[in-house]
Amino acid sequence: MAQVIGLAVLNLVLIVGLAPLAEGVMRRIRAIVHSRKGPPLIQPYLDIMKLLAKEDLVPEAGMVWQIGPTLCLGAVLMAALLTPLGTPPPLAFAGDAIVFIYFVALAGVAIILGGFASGNPYAYVGASREMMMIFSVEPVVAIALVTAAVKAGSLSFPEMMESYAAAGPSVSMVFAGVAFLLALQAQVGKLPFDIAEADQEIMEGPFIERSGPGLALFKMASYAKMLIFGSILVQIFVPLPRSGLWPVDLVVNFALVGVLVVVVGLVNAVNPRLRIDQSMSYFSRIVVFVAVAGLVFASIGA
Repeated sequence: MAQVIGLAVLNLVLIVGLAPLAEGVMRRIRAIVHSRKGPPLIQPYLDIMKLLAKEDLVPEAGMVWQIGPTLCLGAVLMAALLTPLGTPPPLAFAGDAIVFIYFVALAGVAIILGGFASGNPYAYVGASREMMMIFSVEPVVAIALVTAAVKAGSLSFPEMMESYAAAGPSVSMVFAGVAFLLALQAQVGKLPFDIAEADQEIMEGPFIERSGPGLALFKMASYAKMLIFGSILVQIFVPLPRSGLWPVDLVVNFALVGVLVVVVGLVNAVNPRLRIDQSMSYFSRIVVFVAVAGLVFASIGA
């Protein structure tokens, strides 16, 4: 039990502690690509601390408005406890891929509820877009993870990790990994898929009325998603050899996630925002096809 608690604390400390740094790296990459000096790497930490110290304004729909940020960050942190970071997830005994998908979707639902509770028309538009993005992206993530589950014969993340590391690359897992990678940009809300917030169009969408600690919790949840989904991609869809030493595996995991952070940052820096209909068409016609192809190959043992 003590080991489980220790691993849980380690997962949360690493995710919460390093998530703003990953955001800072992406901001610096965007500044470099755009020939700007850009903010310091620690700027996201400063933003979070500043927001936590500010007043949180509450509209008339107070209860729904206030539980939104806590529900969103809580769901993301629960997903973090189910995420392998080079070692088996601390709550692997209590949840599997289905529970992971549930908590990730719950975080999106919290954003939608908060947007609708604000009473702002721009927030309504942003919440509606967030809903459409969930319907477009979550099926891709689910199909990719189901493909890994079919190959491993289990929905448990540790068994998926061991199965792919032992069996080596396969056609189905390559397709599933590519689909998961294509969905990653949308899951972390970066261009060309930052459609729900769209600063230049709807001024942060569901967060337009947010200030203070509530906005800080939403931002932290958004930052943490990068490390969570990056780790899932690295640990489940890349056949990494295991050293057997958890500090080494932990460092390797975050080194590879760092490469993903750079890739996401570059895509974010060089792409314009898609329209919501273009985004949904892209996922429903291309990415879902890739994910389903992986599942078909897995069902025939390829």
